[in-house]
Amino acid sequence: MADVAKLAGVSGQTVSRVVNGNDRVTAATRLKVETAMKQLGYRANIAARALATGRFGTIGVVTFNLSAVLNVRIVEAVVTGAQARGYSVSIAVVDAPTEKDVRAAVRGLTDRAVDGVIVIEARVLDTPHLQLSDEVPLVIADSKAAHRHPTFGMDEAAGARAAVDHLLELGHATVHHVAGPAGSHPAQRRRAAWQRLLKRAGRAIPPPVVGDWSPRSGYDAALRLLTDDSVTAVFAANDQMAVGVLRAAAELGRRVPGDLSVVGFDDLDFAPFLTPPLTTVRQDLAAVGRRCLEHLIAQIETPAVPATAAGTSRFVRPELVVRASTAPPGR
Repeated sequence: MADVAKLAGVSGQTVSRVVNGNDRVTAATRLKVETAMKQLGYRANIAARALATGRFGTIGVVTFNLSAVLNVRIVEAVVTGAQARGYSVSIAVVDAPTEKDVRAAVRGLTDRAVDGVIVIEARVLDTPHLQLSDEVPLVIADSKAAHRHPTFGMDEAAGARAAVDHLLELGHATVHHVAGPAGSHPAQRRRAAWQRLLKRAGRAIPPPVVGDWSPRSGYDAALRLLTDDSVTAVFAANDQMAVGVLRAAAELGRRVPGDLSVVGFDDLDFAPFLTPPLTTVRQDLAAVGRRCLEHLIAQIETPAVPATAAGTSRFVRPELVVRASTAPPGR
């Protein structure tokens, strides 16, 4: 640091301010210091900087499943945004959704010196109310705000209502549902919204057929449902199961959308390229990741700001994307 100060013709304190991102440095002076740092190959000592600033420049992320497309979208948004703000990201993947394992993951990250933690899908199977450490700022990416920590997520119930509303407005007498697995909280919320809307509309509520999110489970569910010719509309809890419904309909000679309308959920990359292109509910998970990150960094860099600061929109509303897989019955 002394060498940088000498080459740039400034004080050691000025170099320290530049290194630590202090805004009390003019643009011209900052450029001189950064040029000297580059010429000398200077790299900040992270440990020393942490001692000086009380921050490590690292954000921790806990997630259950990095193979899940939706979790990956949130993680990508967090990593991209964190890097743009000068933070690195450390990721911990939890194998089992238990309170013990989630707590251990958060503890592991705090032991590795992070400034704050984002927990993605903070739902565990062995306790209804997950309790996590307050050692560092913590934000949760989830669709259910039953947490004492700041929480941001998709309004999944609104997405399910949009799907069912669309089918009823087209003139279908009722809407059958291929639900996600019973242990899944997103599946539970989508199923509950489907049931509530049909009840409020005074329509028959058919028994849901439960799948496991896979195309195969959607296919098997549709083979059961489509033995009944009165089934004209199906809302699948995700796009993969909707793919299975489309395949079963084709094999059984049920035209989509002439004989059967199908709506999915998620708007994955393949949805516009199916035959026919799939009507589905688009989730902007990247927006959830960005809001989590913005709130966390605000807590890290301005500790006086309350964790439940006003003005933050906690839920991102999904969008129904209407394509060619839905139409009035018999059209």
